[in-house]
Amino acid sequence: MAKSKPESKPKYVMLIHGGAVTTDPASIPPEKEEALKAGLAAALSAGWEILNRGGTALDAVEAAVMSMEDNELFNAGRGGMFNINGEVETESSIMDGVTLRGGAVSGLKLVKNPVRLARLVMEKCKHTFLTAEGAQEFALAQGLTLQDPSYFKTDEQRQEWLDIIQEARKTENANKHDTVGAVALDQHGNVAVATSTGGIEGKLRGRVGDSCIYGGGSYANNDVCAASCTGDGEIIMLAAVAHEVYALRKYKRLPLDEAARQAVDMYADKLQGDRGIIAVDPDGNIALESNTNVFRRAYRIEEQEPFVDIWMNTK
Repeated sequence: MAKSKPESKPKYVMLIHGGAVTTDPASIPPEKEEALKAGLAAALSAGWEILNRGGTALDAVEAAVMSMEDNELFNAGRGGMFNINGEVETESSIMDGVTLRGGAVSGLKLVKNPVRLARLVMEKCKHTFLTAEGAQEFALAQGLTLQDPSYFKTDEQRQEWLDIIQEARKTENANKHDTVGAVALDQHGNVAVATSTGGIEGKLRGRVGDSCIYGGGSYANNDVCAASCTGDGEIIMLAAVAHEVYALRKYKRLPLDEAARQAVDMYADKLQGDRGIIAVDPDGNIALESNTNVFRRAYRIEEQEPFVDIWMNTK
């Protein structure tokens, strides 16, 4: 899908995603579809309201992602997938297109909002990436909200984990590769990105995905664009998908939607799997591309009507 080429440059734009996956449409019944759309709409509004009142893109992407981290329907924060040991390990990153500074965290088991910790790493830490116990100690030192591990273990995720352990899981699963992300352009002409996930279900303990990898699942640069990815983390990292959007836009001077479309297909013969991308550039052009039939996504340009959908083609 999807592009917007307005005649005049928009002052502000908000885009979010809640995961891309190829799945049987029957795995998302109407009531769940409506709940997912409501969650996307709430997250979009959380970020858009900040932009609408003149706030920064960085604040907007953080707010939007936090909204999805608090919603157990999304695989980030509270709704994070169980690893093979029945634990929830989350990760996140945030990047400021103005300064090219970023913060990333992984291996979290207690932090309520990983994206908030990523922001604090960017602003308060001499490092740009913290993991596991060290990241949680930093969160505690910064006064962030920590939760007992049971907070992250929803009934739906627990059942999926049991299916894996019992080798009785279904071959199609609508939540298989969920990740959440947001990109924004603010009224000051700046872009930013934030991405967060609980990873793939049944992952090995200590597995790191693309959501916390600069240039893999997230990238932002005021000169070119901001992009957030979702899908199969291993192939997104290896193909450096978010940075490919940047590179195709910067060096080949492709329109943003075409750059995202090509990044979705980059090295697809060697790195096969699901990919979804949202992106925005400083001119307000947007891209929402995937190679899946489900891509939970939403955007709003200035005060236009918001767009919210989860299907990429006919069900």
